[in-house]
Amino acid sequence: MTGNAITQITVEELAQRLAAGDATIQLVDVREPQELAIASIEGFVNFPLSEFAEWGDQVPTLLNPQAETLVLCHHGMRSAQMCQWLMAQGFTNVKNISGGIDAYSNLVDSSVPRY
Repeated sequence: MTGNAITQITVEELAQRLAAGDATIQLVDVREPQELAIASIEGFVNFPLSEFAEWGDQVPTLLNPQAETLVLCHHGMRSAQMCQWLMAQGFTNVKNISGGIDAYSNLVDSSVPRY
């Protein structure tokens, strides 16, 4: 396995983890505030990628680098970028939510609006 490989988690696995009330996981949503206004999943902390300059240097104090961190975006592309960045910052257990909130709405919870 290469150091660049990003571990993926399916939206179904995410739903199971959320339903189990797993308090050990960190949930990060990198979408924009206007996207969050349309659709969001409870428990996620928002770090919009476009505002990286405002929060980038605070991540080590805002998040635990050792905790399992699941990253969400709309389709899984921006969250993959965030995963790579977190891993470069020394985060040891980062997972990209495959398909993003769109897949979550489609496959898990149709009450979450699609856009």
